[in-house]
Amino acid sequence: MHISYKPLWHTLIERNMRKEDLRLAAGLTTNMIANMGKEGKHISMDTLARICETLDCGIMDVIELVSDKPSTTGGNDNGKTERKNHRERH
Repeated sequence: MHISYKPLWHTLIERNMRKEDLRLAAGLTTNMIANMGKEGKHISMDTLARICETLDCGIMDVIELVSDKPSTTGGNDNGKTERKNHRERH
């Protein structure tokens, strides 16, 4: 399993925000933003919490766990249904 920041990039698109807008609003460094774009690089829970607070969203709108193994269920939505349901609840 590894962490993916795809939900964050989708959240930014939905809010018509750029990565630079998030960086400035949440007080992030350019290295933090760059690390989120690299597989295997992670940011701290404090930084994740700051992003959630800045965007007024839940952690599932920022990160998701992705299996390193191919799915055996035949589906390939990578948690999109769960994220969609999470957003509808909040």
